[in-house]
Amino acid sequence: MKSIKNLRRQLVTLPLLADDVVEFHAARLVLLLKLCGTKGRINGLTKMAKLDFFVRYPQFFSVVCEALGKEVEILPGVVESSMVRYHYGPWDQRYYHVLAYLESRGLLEVAREGTAFELALTYLGKKAATQLEKEPAFAQLVVHMRQVRKVLGRKSGSGLKKLVYETFDREVAQLSLGEVIK
Repeated sequence: MKSIKNLRRQLVTLPLLADDVVEFHAARLVLLLKLCGTKGRINGLTKMAKLDFFVRYPQFFSVVCEALGKEVEILPGVVESSMVRYHYGPWDQRYYHVLAYLESRGLLEVAREGTAFELALTYLGKKAATQLEKEPAFAQLVVHMRQVRKVLGRKSGSGLKKLVYETFDREVAQLSLGEVIK
């Protein structure tokens, strides 16, 4: 994964995937904290990862909504990027890198809250999230994130983890650690 400013060194003939750009993931997480959190804050890495899972895998979100008796419209073209099976469910090995990137840019504060981490947007992070929220390129993602928050935003990280494992036994729980979720 590279910063977009370092991509100018890459040959123009090589394909560029948004999934390989740190700012792509940073923008999504900034929006996730603003739109799926409470006042720009999410308590716990597990909760952040599970909310991000449902943002990145809208078809899984649709299945969970059906199981919970919630009706939502899944928009076509919502961004997806792969995650892997981890000890606590879906996870992206880039989280630590992207969270450190956001913290170094003054967009995120990370604090220890007992055994969990509280992730909170700073003033600059909230300002950036508000700008991203208005960008047409993020319009569908913003709508989708609002649906995710409406249905799952009040659940705890462990509650979301349990929901993922119970609902997606074959697709997630039975995978080997480190295997990509499809």
